[in-house]
Amino acid sequence: MFPISYNDEITIPIAILSGQLQELLGGTIPYIMTIIISITAIATLITKLAKPAYTKRPGFFNALLNVSLFWTITRIFGMVFAIMTLFKLGPEAVWSDATGGLLLFELLPILLTVFLFAGLFLPLLLDYGLLEFFGALLTKIMRPVFTLPGRSSIDTMASWLGDGTIGVLLTSKQYEEGYYTKREAAVIGTTFSVVSITFSLIVISQVGLEEMFVPFYATVALSGLVAAIIMPRIPPLSWKPDTYYNGEEKEEKELIPEGYSPLKWGYTQAVERAAKNKSVSKFFIEGGKNVLDMWMGVAPIVMAFGTIALILAENTPLFTWLGVPFIPLLELLQIPEAKAASETMMVGFADMFLPSVLGADIQSELTRFVVATVSVTQLIYLSEVGGVLLGSKVPVSFKDLFIIFILRTLITLPVIAIMGHIFF
Repeated sequence: MFPISYNDEITIPIAILSGQLQELLGGTIPYIMTIIISITAIATLITKLAKPAYTKRPGFFNALLNVSLFWTITRIFGMVFAIMTLFKLGPEAVWSDATGGLLLFELLPILLTVFLFAGLFLPLLLDYGLLEFFGALLTKIMRPVFTLPGRSSIDTMASWLGDGTIGVLLTSKQYEEGYYTKREAAVIGTTFSVVSITFSLIVISQVGLEEMFVPFYATVALSGLVAAIIMPRIPPLSWKPDTYYNGEEKEEKELIPEGYSPLKWGYTQAVERAAKNKSVSKFFIEGGKNVLDMWMGVAPIVMAFGTIALILAENTPLFTWLGVPFIPLLELLQIPEAKAASETMMVGFADMFLPSVLGADIQSELTRFVVATVSVTQLIYLSEVGGVLLGSKVPVSFKDLFIIFILRTLITLPVIAIMGHIFF
């Protein structure tokens, strides 16, 4: 996860490995993803109908395949959309380059390779003391500022420096292992799952303002920080129960005993944690389970929800209508071409790249700056992070995500507008 310079840009090793594997596999990845999604849907259907032996006891495959009726239907839709898109069957609205094609040929190849390396190497982050060490060091910052345990600092860094999906994967596993409560997992997953710095550069370039990248990313960081302080303290996140994955009540797990400094206690905890994990085979088994969990649990959800959202965004005026209430707010904030800007405010819920595509033709540089920055700070979009969250164990619903998306927009928009007026 450590940021390094590669090909004149700042990135992380997992992103480099992911990119190289994508180049190696090339055009076969959409076929691979369609096979994975189809196997998942068929295996889930068989599990629901035949109820094989593994459904009678708790275990990995029971948790992966024995899902509710809603998620079974969602996985079937994901399979149907993937097959239609791969072979260009049925209505073009499903498989066009702006809908299913965008997901199967552009996004899912990234998820396939990122999930492979992130899932495989995730035990290095989880099981060898890093979280315990930083947890002790940063508890006095993360708890009062963000209402989160100190160990969540690693999740937030994973998202901001790497990719939002990596942060969701890490958060979901920590929640399952009993380190985060439902509220803490929901806060981390919906508040810090930011797109990578690299993709942020693509967004600002799309609206023709790449020379403004530093002011743009500074604004993203500032408005994101404001939202991260406010969002955990208001519904729906503040209403999430402070109970763990197994239903137990919250207990303080990061108290520093007398006679220990945060540094000494963090080091002690880290060494104890690392000493429990000496098996190479266990490392790869756990990593392999992580990979399968994300490939089979998340990819069908992203394909299903992402395709439906993009069809609505491309072929109906739904998101334009939803953006109308933002016109008075944009005018109050003195943003030029408020009507054109309003049409981009809600479409980001379908895919975060759509606002910058729609806003590229706006004449005002200030407005294009605001549109691009808002699209990054909204965080929740169904074509990737939103779909990944719904497919993970993080306790958030579609309704939660929609409300959080709107609240984040309302919170960050004034901050972004003020910064935009300063820079322009």
